Amino acid sequence: MKNSLFFFSLLILMLSGCKSKNDILYLQNPQDISSEVNFVMPKLQVNDILNIRVMADNLQAADVFNTMPVSLAGGQMMTPEILKMTGNLVNEKGEINFPVLGTIKVTDYTIVELEEYLSAQLESRDLLMNPKVLVRVINAKVSILGEVARPGLYTFTEQVITLPQALGMAGDLTINAERNNITIVREENGKRTTGYVDLTQANLFESPFYYVKQNDMIYVQPNGPKVKSAGYVGNVGTILGLGSFLLTIAILFSR
Repeated sequence: MKNSLFFFSLLILMLSGCKSKNDILYLQNPQDISSEVNFVMPKLQVNDILNIRVMADNLQAADVFNTMPVSLAGGQMMTPEILKMTGNLVNEKGEINFPVLGTIKVTDYTIVELEEYLSAQLESRDLLMNPKVLVRVINAKVSILGEVARPGLYTFTEQVITLPQALGMAGDLTINAERNNITIVREENGKRTTGYVDLTQANLFESPFYYVKQNDMIYVQPNGPKVKSAGYVGNVGTILGLGSFLLTIAILFSR
């Protein structure tokens, strides 16, 4: 009777560590995926470093507005580190100091809006003819923590990336990850907001946190079995080993 009770308890313990298919699979209702793409460009943020290139009919006149040459003396190409040191840093007020135009608050703009604004200002003030402005954030980064293969700080050169792309850079979620409660912490306009995304459902594409913004923090929580196995005893394998040892001792004493 005692042995039967022990084996029954051991079976319950093993089953409690198992995960169902619904806890692991992504996009479990693909038929509900919306065909519309709700793409939203992020606003520029404090501490962004901008690479601003200005071109016009008169290239020499346009060079006045370019603080970062394409190459250094001797033909040496600019490295990302040098670009960051010489780029336009968005200060704590959300402003940059642009040649001739002076101080500009850029956190009111997306990249495309800033390109259009600078082009319009340069032309309306008769500073350049047919100006073309290109703006890029050269230090865009996202922190990915928790139950992923490679937690860390990741940079990206695209204007915006999606949450699955960001998690892919970190090597995807581990088998111990909580897939239906991904936490994203975001800072915008001096305020911090927190969002939650369920990767198992098709409505993740409609979430305002589907598109990752620069400086986001993504945290992947451990699932229930992972949390349970992090206790004093250790993991399920350790528990089974201990149970086998106790069973052996019990048999020996019973004899």
